[in-house]
Amino acid sequence: MTKHVLVYAACAVALSLGLGVLAGCGGSSTPATPSPSITSFGAIPAMIAAGGSTTLTAVFANGTGVITPGNLAVTSGVGVSVSPTTTTAYTLTVTSSAGAAITQAATVTVTPAPSITSFGANPTAIIAGGSTTLTAIFANGTGVITPGNLAVTSGVGVSVSPTTTTAYTLTVTPSTGTAITQAATVTVTPAPSITSFGANPTAIIAGGSTTLTAVFANGTGVITPGNLTVTSDVGVSVSPATTTTYTLTVTPSTGTAATQTVSVTVVGSTVTVNQSISGPAVTDQILGMNMAAWFDPTTPAIVPAFKTAGIKTTRWPGGSWSDDYHWANNTMCNSTPNSNATFSNFINDLVIPAGLDVALTADYGTDAVCTGPGDPTEAAAWAAYALAHGGNVSHITVGNEEYGSWETDLHTKPNDPITYANATATGYYPDIKAVDPNVLVGVSVNPGNSPAWDPIVLSQAKYDFVEYHFYPEAPFQESDTFLVQQAAQELTANINTIKSELATAGHANTPIYVGEIGSVYGDPGKQTTSITQALFAGQVLGEMMNAGISRATWWLGFGGCDDDSSVENFSSSLYGWQTFGGYMVFSDGLPEYGCENVTLPAGVLLPTARAFQLFSSVAVTGETVLTAAVAGDTTNVRAYAATNNGGTALVLFNLDETASASVAVSLSAQSATSGVTVQTYSKAIYDQSQTGVWAAPKIANLGAQSLPLSLSLDPWSMNVVIIK
Repeated sequence: MTKHVLVYAACAVALSLGLGVLAGCGGSSTPATPSPSITSFGAIPAMIAAGGSTTLTAVFANGTGVITPGNLAVTSGVGVSVSPTTTTAYTLTVTSSAGAAITQAATVTVTPAPSITSFGANPTAIIAGGSTTLTAIFANGTGVITPGNLAVTSGVGVSVSPTTTTAYTLTVTPSTGTAITQAATVTVTPAPSITSFGANPTAIIAGGSTTLTAVFANGTGVITPGNLTVTSDVGVSVSPATTTTYTLTVTPSTGTAATQTVSVTVVGSTVTVNQSISGPAVTDQILGMNMAAWFDPTTPAIVPAFKTAGIKTTRWPGGSWSDDYHWANNTMCNSTPNSNATFSNFINDLVIPAGLDVALTADYGTDAVCTGPGDPTEAAAWAAYALAHGGNVSHITVGNEEYGSWETDLHTKPNDPITYANATATGYYPDIKAVDPNVLVGVSVNPGNSPAWDPIVLSQAKYDFVEYHFYPEAPFQESDTFLVQQAAQELTANINTIKSELATAGHANTPIYVGEIGSVYGDPGKQTTSITQALFAGQVLGEMMNAGISRATWWLGFGGCDDDSSVENFSSSLYGWQTFGGYMVFSDGLPEYGCENVTLPAGVLLPTARAFQLFSSVAVTGETVLTAAVAGDTTNVRAYAATNNGGTALVLFNLDETASASVAVSLSAQSATSGVTVQTYSKAIYDQSQTGVWAAPKIANLGAQSLPLSLSLDPWSMNVVIIK
């Protein structure tokens, strides 16, 4: 009973577990077949690039596994590598031994492989600073160009500007898989460079030559005109016939050429100012005018005229009159001064208002009662009066031209150098110094005088300065060519003679006062109111400045006009438009005695006064003479120079009557200037006086300029050039 129950129970359990009918339980003895199962089936990675591979892995049971396409037998949990060329749906089939099968699919996505059709630069070679275009044609990925990480679209150019030769890489990266690359090189050649291109000198005289020198790199150099092949830093000589602009072209092996120009000025003359060597000190005391007691010093026109012309000093009482003039009562032994020409009026109406320094000429010839020689005490009293009344007297010369027989001299031995030297040393000098030790006492000199004068006077007299008078022409022997081109230089020769005489006498470096200057010593005619005397006067001022002359007074400011052609020289051989002449360089106010047929307001500046006006911009106390060297037309071009308030002042003359003069001005220490002004008085301006117009100098402001400075000087002109 018990045995049967147990067997029944076991059979029941077997059935419940699906184990089939156990033997002895009343059924068949063959077991049932398990069903196939798939736990998972997939590809890692699920996406590949064409040409890539992936692994299919299946986890399954109760059957055999096959993957299609490919009929790949697969073991559960063991991967199978596949390399589809296109996206493929793989199927896992698991078949049991009983023939039952189950399936599961897994798709492997195949992306196309990235491709690069082309990658290049156009152009492949550039000059530094230039640019090129990189163009890539590619597919199946995103493109990036390095260096620069430049995102690029297929077929669309990207501009790059490498500074050196660079290898660019195009990288095309697919959404999956391996990127591909391609390189393109851009060759960068250095840009042509020009460090300098110049001419030395930049201005030449016609027929001369200059050297063009170029410093350059990264190309071949050619200078035009002339197609001159040039090596860097090696000069090339050229001789242009006219002013020429030269161009240097530096051409690289590829790319754009570089150019630079330089101009070579061809002129008739060059003027070179040496700024490194200083000459004598400049003084405005060379801007002086004589005044004479025969002219009324209270005339209102004098002071403004003097100020316009830049007059700084004066001499009184007037040439040969000095040896016959008695200042205390404004009288003379043999003539009659202007009644208004008292010393008091002279001081108060002229000297003080015009701000003039004064030189007096003491009466050496006559005493106060006109019966004996000059009295030193009269001169001393004059100095004392001047000191007490603001006379501003700095110089007193003993007598006027005492070496000449034309001078009044009541000494026992008239016009005698020994008598003169003794009277100065024992009388005039100590007496004047006693009342005003600051007044300089001087003596007259005349180099080459016959009989000899200077050697005796300079060795025996006592003096602080010497006074010299200069008139290069005699009446009716006037010559425009001589006056304009030679006379001023004769003054310099005579000054050098006086310096030599002073050195011989043991008085080297004694100041020289040029007390009288004029073109002709008597009967002044046409030249005296013409441009020709103005050109002479301007050069005289330059020569005196260069020579270090301490003081000068032109003969004459006001007081002398004559239109008598039987007495004065109005020859047609002399240039000019006036029918009157005279020593005066300002109009006295015409008509007057001697010039009854002329009308001209008082104070009008005649040409010679215009020369002083121009030179007043140069003769500035405290400045220094500079050397101005002229090359080329040294006959017609003259130059003088001085420092000028931190800049340079030049006085340039064109002494050619009919032709302009081309001039190039160079300064040794400057290649450019912040400003240039040019003042000109010329024949053309003077010629307006033919119609009664006495025109002023013209002024041109040229602004900033490079140097050398090219100028065209008008015919017969005086030009003051101020270079900052």
